[in-house]
Amino acid sequence: MSSARTAVVAARRIVVKVGSSGLTTAEGGLDPARLTALVDVLAERRARDTQVVLVSSGAIAAGLAPLGLARRPRDLATQQAAASVGQLALAHAYAEAFGRHRLTVGQVLLTADDVIRRAHYRNAQRTLSRLLALGTIPVVNENDTVATDEIKFGDNDRLAAMVAHLVGADALILLSDVDALYDRDPRLGNASIVREVNGDGDLTGVLAGVTGVTGASGVGTGGMASKLAAARLASAAGIPVLLAAAEQASRALGPADTGTAFAPTGNRLSARRFWLGYAAGAAGRLRLDDGAVTAVVGRRRSLLAAGITAAEGQFEAGDVVELVDPADRVVARGVVAFDAREMPGLIGRSTHDLAPELRREVVHADDLVPVHHIR
Repeated sequence: MSSARTAVVAARRIVVKVGSSGLTTAEGGLDPARLTALVDVLAERRARDTQVVLVSSGAIAAGLAPLGLARRPRDLATQQAAASVGQLALAHAYAEAFGRHRLTVGQVLLTADDVIRRAHYRNAQRTLSRLLALGTIPVVNENDTVATDEIKFGDNDRLAAMVAHLVGADALILLSDVDALYDRDPRLGNASIVREVNGDGDLTGVLAGVTGVTGASGVGTGGMASKLAAARLASAAGIPVLLAAAEQASRALGPADTGTAFAPTGNRLSARRFWLGYAAGAAGRLRLDDGAVTAVVGRRRSLLAAGITAAEGQFEAGDVVELVDPADRVVARGVVAFDAREMPGLIGRSTHDLAPELRREVVHADDLVPVHHIR
């Protein structure tokens, strides 16, 4: 068994994500049998002294049948209405199913804004940690009732990867209607399964992005591309990932001998550095010369004004900005120490040539994450 699979089996705190297709019927309604089967598996893992966080899709899908909708609506207002109705049904179903195992659930609804803003990020982190400490199983979902295009995660796969880091999970398990990662869409034939991913080299030739569609159920929003992106995000932050079919949940949460396993490719980041790299929205850009790129990326030094060639955006001190090399590639992200309006007087100037009150790093090394952490 690979080290990634061994880590999934041994994990003492896991995040499990289930897609809409794993909880609903072909017509789009909530399937009590599927939900109960999943809960039974999660409760079994919980009984083995593992803390479990469930990231669950299905709110919009669960609201379709009660509202008499034949398919997932395309307009935002109807999606939000369906989520409003479906979220109640989904939460009630989980509370009832986990209750049979004498387990308490807590609902946590998030928008991207809750992790983009540092204070909200820390609040979400504290809430989830406290729920786990109290023996509760948090059930997390995107807050589709109020989320707009500007503050949506886009899919619950990415949300699950971010929650996994948020709670310090030992493993992330992505359950969907696809049994593993293939090198191309298996529905088109001649597809080969990829069982182990130990780095980007194992993804050479994988065409997951060509699918970019909902699963066979037609009720989800993700696709293999989003699952692959989420798996890479989590593994880059030091978290092993298992991608498997929802119907194989027992094997995924048991011996972990199914699906595709992704080994960690990076080191664990602190909550702050993960927020900088993955969650925070960038308010602007600082363009660097080659020397500054070498210092920032190669030697992990702070960014000084002398190495900056241009500034873009209307950022303020304390905002997150992208650092860009001469080839227009983002090489790092960090917290800027000056407002955009102050930058024209700083760009390209040596620290010794600046007024005493301006003689500080533009981006301190402690507030900076190189690009290899955020791809």
